[in-house]
Amino acid sequence: MANPVKISAVIITYNEESNIHRCLESLKTVADEIVVVDSYSTDNTEEICRNMGVNFMQHRFDGHIEQKNYALGRAEYIHVLSLDADEVLSEELIQSIQVAKNNWQFDGYRFNRLSKYCGKWIRYSGWYPDTKLRLWDKTKGRWGGVNPHDRVEMDATSRVSHLAGDLHHFSYHSIRDHIEQINRFSEIAARAAHARGRRANLWLDIVLNPLLTFFKKYFLKLGVLDGYPGFMIAIHTAYGKFLKYIKLRELERSG
Repeated sequence: MANPVKISAVIITYNEESNIHRCLESLKTVADEIVVVDSYSTDNTEEICRNMGVNFMQHRFDGHIEQKNYALGRAEYIHVLSLDADEVLSEELIQSIQVAKNNWQFDGYRFNRLSKYCGKWIRYSGWYPDTKLRLWDKTKGRWGGVNPHDRVEMDATSRVSHLAGDLHHFSYHSIRDHIEQINRFSEIAARAAHARGRRANLWLDIVLNPLLTFFKKYFLKLGVLDGYPGFMIAIHTAYGKFLKYIKLRELERSG
């Protein structure tokens, strides 16, 4: 028996003028409402969103998890689809979501994410299938994890299924973009670890962890098959680990 539902699409933004139009366009045929919670962008993000008729609001950013849960609370419908501004639904995924919407049977739905890195789709390096749960009944799940690495955490009794089709992720346009985000995210991760009482071990965390991370990404996760971008991903992921732990060590010494 068909069980149609209405869906609220939810996005958080900050200076996303280069991405947000593409994201919103892909949501038009599946969302009954689009909510954008913005962290006071200084570019044209607000103008683009308002011109596309979304429910746009601004809220101070206190963390990825906190902001996404705030946005979740602004959604009118209990069935929500959450995207980042640099993500786009593929045609196959749009069709799968429409089927799920018209016959809702589970508490949540996962699908694969395919990322583009410096102009190349990455199918190895531990980046694919990169399964994400982004469509769910918000009374059964909420954002959790550790900033900046948020994830939807469902109630223990929830039933979850997988949808066909990829979520396209336009991650980094340049090496500079990647390095800048590594610096930002390593700072957030170090502070979150410090708040939990985590300490950085010189040999295990600062020396061995980055080396093992490179080996895992490039060889075990077949990053070598992604060519030069695969090498860059492995190097920068390892560098991110290194930065996180030296920043954590710095916080320990200053605290």
